[in-house]
Amino acid sequence: MAEAHQAVAFQFTITHEGIDLHLSYQALNQIYLSGLRSWKKRISRIKNRIIKGVYPASPSSWLFVVIAILATMYMQSDPSMGIITKIREHLPLRLCRFSPLAQGQTVLSVLLFSTLLWLSLILALRFCLKLLLSYHQWMFELHGRISTKTKVWATLVRLLSSRKPLLYSYQTSLPHLPVPSIKDTLERYLESVKPLLDVAGFQRMTRLAAEFEKSLGNRLQKYLKLKALWATNYVSDWWEEYVYLRSRSPIMVNSNYYGMDFLYVTPTATQAARAGNTITALFLYRRKVNREELNPSRIPGTVIPLCAAQCERMFNTTRTPGEETDVLQHWQDSEFVAVYHRGRYFRLWVYRAGRLLSPREIQYQIQRILDDPSPPSPGEDKLGALTAGNRMPWAQVRKQFFSSGVNKRSLDCIEKAAFFVTLDDQEEGMMGENPSVNLDRYAKSLLHGKCYDRWFDKSLSVVVYKNGKNGLNAEHSWADAPIVAHLWEFTLATDAFHLGYTADGNCRGEIEHSLPPPQRLSWDIPLQTHVSESLAVAQALADDVDCHVFPFREFGKGCIKKMKMSPDSFVQLALQLAYYRDRGTFCLTYEASMTRLFREGRTETVRSSSNESCAFVLALEAGEVTEHCRKLFRKAAEKHQNLYRLAMTGSGIDRHLFCLYVVSKYLGVESPFLKEVLSEPWRLSTSQTPVQQMELFDLVNHPEFISLGGGFGPVADDGYGVSYIIMGEEMINFHVSCKHSCTETDSHKFGSQISQAMMDLMTLLNPDFKEATKANPDKQS
Repeated sequence: MAEAHQAVAFQFTITHEGIDLHLSYQALNQIYLSGLRSWKKRISRIKNRIIKGVYPASPSSWLFVVIAILATMYMQSDPSMGIITKIREHLPLRLCRFSPLAQGQTVLSVLLFSTLLWLSLILALRFCLKLLLSYHQWMFELHGRISTKTKVWATLVRLLSSRKPLLYSYQTSLPHLPVPSIKDTLERYLESVKPLLDVAGFQRMTRLAAEFEKSLGNRLQKYLKLKALWATNYVSDWWEEYVYLRSRSPIMVNSNYYGMDFLYVTPTATQAARAGNTITALFLYRRKVNREELNPSRIPGTVIPLCAAQCERMFNTTRTPGEETDVLQHWQDSEFVAVYHRGRYFRLWVYRAGRLLSPREIQYQIQRILDDPSPPSPGEDKLGALTAGNRMPWAQVRKQFFSSGVNKRSLDCIEKAAFFVTLDDQEEGMMGENPSVNLDRYAKSLLHGKCYDRWFDKSLSVVVYKNGKNGLNAEHSWADAPIVAHLWEFTLATDAFHLGYTADGNCRGEIEHSLPPPQRLSWDIPLQTHVSESLAVAQALADDVDCHVFPFREFGKGCIKKMKMSPDSFVQLALQLAYYRDRGTFCLTYEASMTRLFREGRTETVRSSSNESCAFVLALEAGEVTEHCRKLFRKAAEKHQNLYRLAMTGSGIDRHLFCLYVVSKYLGVESPFLKEVLSEPWRLSTSQTPVQQMELFDLVNHPEFISLGGGFGPVADDGYGVSYIIMGEEMINFHVSCKHSCTETDSHKFGSQISQAMMDLMTLLNPDFKEATKANPDKQS
């Protein structure tokens, strides 16, 4: 209890002689420094609000406007056209007592007019920037054939964005997501399902769509347009609530996703040291987010900004269960992390007296946890299974057993932590005599672990393994994968290249040995039956998941771009070919695209299985003439790119239909068309993990620092989940998942089909590729 006594700033004893007061100057100093840090953060927030509030202008431009107006007035000219005189006439006398001379009234009038003029100019500039950012035709222009209109537009955007922005500077200048017309959405939908239905089925869907458009569709559309006028984004709040938070099934596997460590390199084999650097890097990123020092994300190769709203709930956030719907809770700040090791939960303070502990000090604290021999309290070791099972039982248990007392205090420590850390006692990674199998096991470990050694409700759960390998499990409702990928890229790069390690594998920095030890959390858990029930549900789900991770090394985006084709379109068509070979048919395919060109935008669906892609696959498999197949291939790739652009610019299909369905439920009306559309299974769910900060990784001098990316579980019970990351110029990493319970799916077999499809497509574009591959067998995976 020594640390508890140290935390008390003063103690007093009442005696017959009076009150004996004992002050702890060390504790008072800690309180003072912590308070000083809090005030610095408040001042920084106020400063940032002012800077981003006047963007694209600057606070100093106010002074320029004032000086310009005063100089003009000095030259006996009135730029205000009489407004300054009107202001001076209406100034209350009490405001003029401090200026006995008439010049005082004039100066004050000039200041007021200049401020109003300055604010008007800011609003005008912001409006112009919003209009410019609403222009998306540039995305549809052919590479190298840019129109004069687009060139002028790009120049104006650069001009208005010339001042260095903060992370959230563009938020108020981003356009709102437009509501597509019913007619356009239905036409695109029917086009997308035509290759997947027989003639009778397509005629039936066409009839349902026509009936919907004539009757209920227009009524629902009016409500949706009304919401679009009122709300910042007509999709995002409903998407978060109904797709994520209202789901009552386990979020483990079904919703959460994972990110992996470097493929070939582990910076240190010391678990505590890797944890120390990883935790430090995450807090350095949080500091950048809080101070808005991160550069806003942009469309690669352009100055077009993307919405940064999802960054706001990255840290200090947890998803709390409810019987009908979960709730995302976010706290302004947190100075500690929650740590799990061998069935025990700890609170680890990473700030002391307002100072972030050094990586070496965090390693020292982590090692104390690893060396702690105390056993878990009854029921504590598998408590995390409650977050892995169904949501309703967890909500009921939380309300009954965690609403007060020691359980509430300990649960608060976990939920209010900056993020969650698991010190795993297993060794993972691509290692041993069978690296492929171990890589698959590594993916499954990050996706679900033992079902009780992660806290799946936390926005971020970091896993550090015994051999120094690390990884990440992220809850999905608060943000999408590109946001977490940006964080994880920074973390890996900062860990390996900025913070680094000593020759013996320890963190750098000094240790203050007076640090109080991590606080062990206490529990009173008379609910082992509830925990066991949730664990049984989670374990069955985890055991059913089949994961396969493999690096495709034969070629990468460099070779694809030489063939003048989009790497993403190439991979998507390879997936279509692989699925057809695997199942002998085509399926509804989901590819995640972003809508972050708009304020509070999240994702849209690209329906990658198109008429053009199906025609190409059928021609190739039928052995038609190579030149004909090549033309169909390029036509299918161009169609895919166009679909992706439409999704990015607010002209997608699925989010519009989803919102119309939500409106129909609010109005209490049924639509056979919407009901059928929303129940269609996505048997092939795909997503590309974007590489956003390649400059952080020196792949020329350190090619071994290749990231594996991340993955997710299958969306449909009889389908596949495929994630891929295009790393550098010569590698594409794939993550494939499915379920053992489906006899028609096999992640390893499908992975082989993907590899073969990639090779076949490249050979189709470049007949010399196969011979070149034979001449370089070392590139074979």
